Amino acid sequence: MRLLVRDRLLGIGDDYWIEDEHGRKVFLVDGKAMRLRDTFQLKDAHGRVLIDIHQKMLALRDTMVIERDGEGLATIRRKRLSLLRNHYRVSLAEGTELDVSGKILDHEFAIEYGGELLAVISRRWLHLRDTYGVDIVRDDADPALLIAVAVCVIHLAQKEREDH
Repeated sequence: MRLLVRDRLLGIGDDYWIEDEHGRKVFLVDGKAMRLRDTFQLKDAHGRVLIDIHQKMLALRDTMVIERDGEGLATIRRKRLSLLRNHYRVSLAEGTELDVSGKILDHEFAIEYGGELLAVISRRWLHLRDTYGVDIVRDDADPALLIAVAVCVIHLAQKEREDH
């Protein structure tokens, strides 16, 4: 499954559609303005909330939390010792982890589970300006979760760059 994301610097309060490769709207990323913490919702094409994403308050490092139906699904934070590449750890509620690594700000990175590739986020194979793709390579993967992870790591990397 390949999804296309029109790239703009996502500010809180910004909304944007994620489309499939045929131009059909699949997900809406709804940025919530006027909140104490960074908050987004991932909605389906009919406006139903699939996933809530918010910044964890009172964390030592910037951390994003992904919830589905009010239940914690994943926590995302940057790995401490990642010298050469951007590396993020996604701790899933069930106790397992996803690994996100690559050039996050260039939108060239991968999401893996146990060393197995789940999704590739890339601009390389697209000719549309200001667009990146999310190529989900496993049929049994959760597209909404993988989109939410991509949104979180890009947001965290942009925020880290602004803070330095």
